[in-house]
Amino acid sequence: MSARTGHRSGSDNQRSNSNVNRLTAENVTLAYDQRVIAEKLSVEIPDNSFTVIVGPNACGKSTLLRALSRMLKPSQGRVLLDGSVIQSMPAKQVARTLGLLPQSSIAPDGITVGDLVGRGRYPHQGILRQWSTEDERVVQESMAQTGIAELADRYVDELSGGQRQRVWIAMALAQQTPLLLLDEPTTYLDIQHQIDVLDLCAELHEEQGRTLVAVLHDLNHAARYATHLIALRDGQVIAEGAPKDIVTADLVERVFGLRCQVIDDPETGTPLVVPAARKGRTKPVDAAVTGAS
Repeated sequence: MSARTGHRSGSDNQRSNSNVNRLTAENVTLAYDQRVIAEKLSVEIPDNSFTVIVGPNACGKSTLLRALSRMLKPSQGRVLLDGSVIQSMPAKQVARTLGLLPQSSIAPDGITVGDLVGRGRYPHQGILRQWSTEDERVVQESMAQTGIAELADRYVDELSGGQRQRVWIAMALAQQTPLLLLDEPTTYLDIQHQIDVLDLCAELHEEQGRTLVAVLHDLNHAARYATHLIALRDGQVIAEGAPKDIVTADLVERVFGLRCQVIDDPETGTPLVVPAARKGRTKPVDAAVTGAS
């Protein structure tokens, strides 16, 4: 999908069936009770992309992700998964297609790491299909990928915040869905584990062909790892496209209100945002106004 800035016209949302992606939101209005977060918002998640949603606090990033995952029903418009309105689909069918790591999760009391990760296999269970050696293999592989295999017999409520976050990620991996949505997956993690998690996401995208959608606060992480970036402000898409095509100093100031320089990351060549020094961010007082006062 090409880079796009500003608001979209209605014709932008009219696409031929051959170009429709698996997960889309069409003219959705998202609200909590009477508090509207976004109006007439349309988003397409490119298939086989690693899409990252960025924007300032309270701009609607997590709300959009909740709508895409069926956790929040739009008051207007619709979210489509494989061409069907997601709210009308059976829960298990959605869960076999789309996995979600929410922003905050609470584990049942007294549950072990292995048992919690195993719950990711629930969508694959049925009356005629109970726990199998394949389920066990997937659980063990998911724990190994997230570096928690040695914690399998520990109680989740004994773990640090960072360890718990990796357990939830492992459960989402165990679900083995072609689409995976992650709301701030690096929360609570130190810098090493942040990079480990994002490297894992990149691996899932590049080597396993999964479509990933993540909300990230760190714009430099987003620019380094995303293949498709969506920049939100006040519930509207300000720009979207490949990071190298849309991340500019003007965009960062428009979306985040931050003066900066954008340079090439010396490791990856992707955009790297360097905030202006404190003195550089301080806007000079207009001399004429000062004299008039």
